[in-house]
Amino acid sequence: MSEEKIGNRNLVVLGAIIVQLCLGSIYAWGIFQNELYRLDGLYGWDKLWSNLPFAAGLASFAIVMIYAGRRQDRVGPRKVATLGGVLLGIGVILSGLVDILGFGADMVQGTLYLIITYGIVGGAGIGFAYVCPIAALVKWFPDKKGFMTGIAVAGFGGGALIFNFVEQGLISYFGYVIGYPLMILGAIYLIFTVLGAQLLVNPPVGWLPQGFTPPATTADGKGTGCVPGVMIRTSSFWVLWLMFIFAATAGLMTLGNVVSAARGIDLTITAFIAALIPSIMAIFNAAGRIVWGTVSDRIGRISTFIMMFSILALAMFGLAFIPTGTSWIVITLIASVVGFCFGGNFALFPSATADYFGSANVGKNYGVVFTAYGIAGITGALVAGTFGQAFGYSMAFLVTGILAVIAVLLTFALKSCRKNA
Repeated sequence: MSEEKIGNRNLVVLGAIIVQLCLGSIYAWGIFQNELYRLDGLYGWDKLWSNLPFAAGLASFAIVMIYAGRRQDRVGPRKVATLGGVLLGIGVILSGLVDILGFGADMVQGTLYLIITYGIVGGAGIGFAYVCPIAALVKWFPDKKGFMTGIAVAGFGGGALIFNFVEQGLISYFGYVIGYPLMILGAIYLIFTVLGAQLLVNPPVGWLPQGFTPPATTADGKGTGCVPGVMIRTSSFWVLWLMFIFAATAGLMTLGNVVSAARGIDLTITAFIAALIPSIMAIFNAAGRIVWGTVSDRIGRISTFIMMFSILALAMFGLAFIPTGTSWIVITLIASVVGFCFGGNFALFPSATADYFGSANVGKNYGVVFTAYGIAGITGALVAGTFGQAFGYSMAFLVTGILAVIAVLLTFALKSCRKNA
């Protein structure tokens, strides 16, 4: 851990929100994706291929976060988040050269180029920066883990809200090409992520808020602090990890394809509404992180997981069986429920990781748990690109609804693991 002095922990909250707003823009990829495979657009790419840069970004994000979690526990969150901001900005700026270099005219070359720049480099930047605000806030607010984690990652969900409209406006301004908008956005991410990172610091080792004593029922209260090597040998870890994969697959598949699915159901959707739908979903995504985190502080992580995954499953089935011709308003309402539950993952899983395996190593431990999210990014893209393309989005939503049900069942298994621990 870094040798940082006690300061104003509210400034850490501000820095966390600024950083996460920029990182969350990865969810706005759907706007660019829509331009890549729109039949009357300039590119005409295949649906599956246009999903791959987003999937690569999520995978790179999750893999790099393993190292980033370890690194920020050693040198502090400021340096690691700053590196993340630089990589994110450079990756997105470079991805904007896709049209200038002529790759946009060739689906295979263009996809490979975007996978490397936007996906691998940009995703690595998110991986470095993402864990830093979460780990710092868990240490500064051990009395409000769920709530404060929710506040931090609400910015990640809120980033899509802001950048959906920014991206749509930039794409329209530049004549429906994606290159110049990507370069402008990359510069924005670079500047603001680096600025926000400067506010991220860790408290001294062993610091606790005045008057707070860790409950004896938590990992902190028992004085334990698992390292990843110990954590992955527990049944609790593997059940938690699988829960994350199945729940996140449902949410990511919806986030990345809700506009395309909505256009197929309601043919009257305009460009403005196409940007509005994921933006409204992003509001609920951000709100879900705070609400579910707060609820879990009051009724416990297990009960909250069960409730949240059950609602998620119902919403996925609702999207699966919605009839053609249904208004975009109804589609948006159901998708917003998905977003609300999806957002809760990012408050509950880091909080549960801290509860079960200790806060001392939460950065590196959650980095390992978060690999589930990278796998979910790939499975979500595959479900959309295979089931969605072959059978329509109804089948894709049905499959992910079943995965959400499995997540509910796994939660009961986690409850059993915790009783026997």
